[in-house]
Amino acid sequence: MQAAQLRMSKVYPLLMQPLFDPRPWGTLDLAPIYPQTFKEKIGESWLTGDNCKIQNGTFSGKSLAELASQYKRELVGDAPAEPDRFPLLAKFLFPHEKLSVQVHPDDADAQAIGQPCGKTECWYVAHAQPGAEIGLGLKPGTTRAEFEQSIKENRAEELLNWIKLSAGDMIYVAGGTVHTLGPGSIIVETQQQSDTTFRLYDYGRPRELHLEHGLRVIKEKPGSGKVKPQPFAKLGTNGNRSSSLVSSSFFIVEKFELHSEHAFYAPKGKSSAQVLVAVNGAAVLEAAGCDPVRFGKGDAVVVPARIKDFRVLPEASVEFLKSYVPGEKISAPQTQSD
Repeated sequence: MQAAQLRMSKVYPLLMQPLFDPRPWGTLDLAPIYPQTFKEKIGESWLTGDNCKIQNGTFSGKSLAELASQYKRELVGDAPAEPDRFPLLAKFLFPHEKLSVQVHPDDADAQAIGQPCGKTECWYVAHAQPGAEIGLGLKPGTTRAEFEQSIKENRAEELLNWIKLSAGDMIYVAGGTVHTLGPGSIIVETQQQSDTTFRLYDYGRPRELHLEHGLRVIKEKPGSGKVKPQPFAKLGTNGNRSSSLVSSSFFIVEKFELHSEHAFYAPKGKSSAQVLVAVNGAAVLEAAGCDPVRFGKGDAVVVPARIKDFRVLPEASVEFLKSYVPGEKISAPQTQSD
């Protein structure tokens, strides 16, 4: 489809095709999120990356990057800094072994090396086995120099702050945070649309390290940690409820549990695309003038910024995360490091 033809059609709610990414720390079985098994280890399921494809309607087979380039603010909204790039990357992570110890730059450090933005992210723990944990930040009092020495001595993980995980936890990972995931959890990650990762330590696995850049961008006190959980709020009298999981200048993420139809409206202030990621159940999303979109566990639906309201009708029940870019500066969330 040519650009002129794309412009003739209004952008509608987009059901995204999961893009399964092999990783050495992944697994062959992605249950209970996806029913199929794989012949190689899958570590991540990308849902709204630039190369992720649409699987419904007129734009089926087109990438999210193509649509963002064509529709700009109609798709991404006025809140994101870049008018022609989708601002949020949502994905599932399936760690079966420890990930490498790594760090992502914040905006300033990313722009210093020619990248458009940094990579601040958050992790919602959809499932967690007993003993699942993450390494998040350096132990209190650890300096960058001490951490660099620990890498040379093959003991970097000893200087990380290890945190136990439980289902329902929300972790805020600011740019500049040294971090790793241990095995035994399934994570829904929402992040700035960047894949800039500097690998610092990899337990002897034969993969490239990026110590020069990585050590430069480390923040000793980045403010990352578990976000204080907020109570669920009732949405009417029919059992529907929602909870705010994390708010920052980069993204707002909320959780919804629906047992009956519920109406959604555009965020106040500057407009933004909204991303719905189902973690349980299934539902149909309806918006005026658009074909209905059915989505279920493991799926993501992108609601373009031009769509000001829509409805979600659960099939029995559905649980999903909804994320968007706020139209104002928001203080970093309050976190705890244990």
